[in-house]
Amino acid sequence: MEIKKASFYTSMKHADGYPNDGKPEIAFAGKSNVGKSSLINFLANNGKLAYVSKQPGKTRLINYFLVNEAFYLVDLPGYGFARVSKAEKESWADMMEHYFAAAKFLRALVILADIRHEPTEDDLQMIKWAAHFKIPFLVAATKADKVAKSKRYHYAMKMAKYIAENLDIDTDFEILPVSSAGKMGKEKLLGYLEKMTGPQEDAE
Repeated sequence: MEIKKASFYTSMKHADGYPNDGKPEIAFAGKSNVGKSSLINFLANNGKLAYVSKQPGKTRLINYFLVNEAFYLVDLPGYGFARVSKAEKESWADMMEHYFAAAKFLRALVILADIRHEPTEDDLQMIKWAAHFKIPFLVAATKADKVAKSKRYHYAMKMAKYIAENLDIDTDFEILPVSSAGKMGKEKLLGYLEKMTGPQEDAE
């Protein structure tokens, strides 16, 4: 897959504002400093595309980008802010649960986590939601350029082991080392998006 056209479509907070045109969605989730906007821009060959998600008033909203006139890339609000009230965290959790329950065209979730560190509690919560709502997911292990090439597999396996040990989920998932700065993982991640947004087999 090649992203030839990508543009900001809309922002929203509540389910009644979600697009209902039948186009598949792939959601991206991650900590506020994990490199989500950079990865989205990298995939789209557009250094300014996801900048809209960082504008005042947009950072706590769900931002939709229309890709190739065929599917939506959904930028979920970043999490893990050090200075955030309990009420704000609960509001974020409510928004996420509502989105996962209501987004009937959501095909997959890409969860970004820093390859150098153990997944955070919020990362694990995202995986729990994916498993609960039966949403296929992939873990994009960001900042892979910060780790020696010979050690990337080790770090990815360490992350997978940590997730398996801390969550009781019965689902397969892939961990893909990526880096927008190091231009790594783009083709594989685009291949995943193509696979997940392509024609789906009808359930029998």
